Amino acid sequence: MTWLICAGVGLGVLGTTALYASPGAVFRSTRPTSVAVRPARHPAAPSAGPAAQPLPSVRRLPGIGARLGAAIPANARQALVVVGQGPDSWMSSATLWSRDDHGNWHPGQTWTAHNALRGWTSFHRVDDLRSPVGVFSLTAAGGLAPNPGTRLPYDHSSAFRAVGAGFEGEPLTGSFDYVVAIDYNRVPGSSPLDSRTPLGRGRGAGLWVHVDHQGPTHGCVALSREHMIELLRRLDPAAHPVIVMGDRAALRQ
Repeated sequence: MTWLICAGVGLGVLGTTALYASPGAVFRSTRPTSVAVRPARHPAAPSAGPAAQPLPSVRRLPGIGARLGAAIPANARQALVVVGQGPDSWMSSATLWSRDDHGNWHPGQTWTAHNALRGWTSFHRVDDLRSPVGVFSLTAAGGLAPNPGTRLPYDHSSAFRAVGAGFEGEPLTGSFDYVVAIDYNRVPGSSPLDSRTPLGRGRGAGLWVHVDHQGPTHGCVALSREHMIELLRRLDPAAHPVIVMGDRAALRQ
């Protein structure tokens, strides 16, 4: 049986594109040979060893309220913060923050981003055309294009090909050249093509950070090609990176 999976909401399609993969697809990881990488076992589960120890003093991530701040793992040293312009807007911005040994967060550059057509939701469902608000780990990447130098496990596969047009009539070609899987309703550390859904298919799945096609998504976050490559090169599995995403008001709760 063939499963439908996409860089959008769950088992739907991004615009009119369809991407097919087998359940539990084999992860063909390509990594720099000088770097040893192990996928995280669970979004919030620390790995063994010194790198997994909580920082001695944890400061709250600026702009993030107590509820979501508490959901950020104590050992996370990188956080991609995606801030939506409004609860029903598909326009947003993204900033990669890093945390030092003293627990202080430092922002990188802020990039233009796009999210789902209808904005955001605190309870994501398949085909609701909204991106889920929350904190999710980033443990695997992949794409149609070869590994650009990321230390995350990277699945280089022709199955990432995107075709068709998006909601604004924009071509989707190249949208899946580079993707980072968002660990919402998926098995962390597995290929972005892995179709397993621990919460059930009704809760949507297949959410990625991927190359922007200049339009809204079904549920993913999209960055320019240049910024996707920069993000991939900066993400470090030893830093237990997460994505903190939602509209501005929701993030402050």
